[in-house]
Amino acid sequence: MSAIGPYPLLRVDGLTKRYSAERAIDDAAFSAFPGEILGIIGPNGAGKTTLMEAAVGLVSADSGEVLWRGEPLPASRRRNALFYLPDGVRPYQDQVTADVISFFAGVYRRSVAEIDAIVSSVGLKSVLHKRVGALSKGYNRRLLLSLGLLTPHELLLMDEPFDGFDLRQTRNIIAVLRHHAEGGRTFVLAIHELADAERICDRFVLLAGGQVRGSGTLEELREATSMPSGSLEDIFLALT
Repeated sequence: MSAIGPYPLLRVDGLTKRYSAERAIDDAAFSAFPGEILGIIGPNGAGKTTLMEAAVGLVSADSGEVLWRGEPLPASRRRNALFYLPDGVRPYQDQVTADVISFFAGVYRRSVAEIDAIVSSVGLKSVLHKRVGALSKGYNRRLLLSLGLLTPHELLLMDEPFDGFDLRQTRNIIAVLRHHAEGGRTFVLAIHELADAERICDRFVLLAGGQVRGSGTLEELREATSMPSGSLEDIFLALT
């Protein structure tokens, strides 16, 4: 696991988002510390995507605030601090994959060596000649990940980062994210597969019905539930 900084990089406090009479997220709060991988854990429909979109300012929250290094971060400034990789998007479908990567790398002034290292680490080299619209789900996910890693942002939020990968591919991408976390980057990952979450995350935020039902390291959650050898699945079921 990475060495996690002592003070929150990002603090989300009391976020609530309503759609008509329904609360998609209800007074949700979490902190992300420098160099950690934080998992927002819950089944489909738990509110994970809405929580992330409200945190980064893509949807307006009805109440709550977002703090960056202890200072309020208004929605208009969040794109400068936070980079969000949504689930299921396929950017620049008519463009060649290599051209999309080159464009992104040029915006952030990445060197050829940095581009090559990131493209190789996510396993994208074999499809650089293909158009984005022709990529499989897994390779499109690799492209999104490479674009996120090319940015200079300290904190990346990623919605279902392992969707489209088999077990071996998931393990490889976990190693990539862990490498970057050890280098100081912070990741907030929305994950519904508990086994994947348990393998990669330093801490967890357990979300169900739009509400945070528990948070902490696996050991802290085990202590809170009096389940000293409980898996993340056992603990989630106990708290929700």
